[in-house]
Amino acid sequence: MNGVHDMGGMENLGQVAPEADEPVFHFAWEGRVHALSVASPTRRNIDEGRHQREKIPGPEYLAMSYYEKWFRGLSELLVAHGFVTPAELASGRAAPDAAKATPVLLALDVASRFARTGSYIREASPPLFAEGDAVCARDLNPSGHTRLPRYVRGRKGVIMSGRGAHVFPDSHAHGRGEDPWPLYTVRFAARDLWGEAANARDSVCLDLWEPYLEPA
Repeated sequence: MNGVHDMGGMENLGQVAPEADEPVFHFAWEGRVHALSVASPTRRNIDEGRHQREKIPGPEYLAMSYYEKWFRGLSELLVAHGFVTPAELASGRAAPDAAKATPVLLALDVASRFARTGSYIREASPPLFAEGDAVCARDLNPSGHTRLPRYVRGRKGVIMSGRGAHVFPDSHAHGRGEDPWPLYTVRFAARDLWGEAANARDSVCLDLWEPYLEPA
């Protein structure tokens, strides 16, 4: 979706200043939000989680820290799926008479849950493109979740390599199934993105799903 979160190529958003020796978490509550997100039953669909954060209104999104956005999105998803009620969130306590089928994560299962790895690699139809093919990123303006950045839409690139087939976020985020498609690494020349002022030696490589691309 065309939201404020899609900041690639945008100007006047301030200098990027990496923090020296940056800690994993700046505050203890950030670690708790991360743990809650990983333990949540909503974790099964990370695309839905990303989309929920994208729906935060722009002025609020820009004023939030990274983990404030995580907490907001998680809270809204838990309510949307019926795992908690707004009243429970506001009070911080489970309602004693609430009849909810909320999955319980036992203490003895925490270590295995956090160590669990997953994969979005799937089987799909043969890829349409091959290494070296010239392609164009489609000029799409979806109302829902997408992993196609605005700054490459309508721009030409070259397939650098195929990455196999993966779950398609645009479908998965909205409960329409995994809908796997081939994924490619695509190289875009900086001047094709930013104009003649860009360094001719620079380029940007993005991993893009086949539905985002068309022959150039």
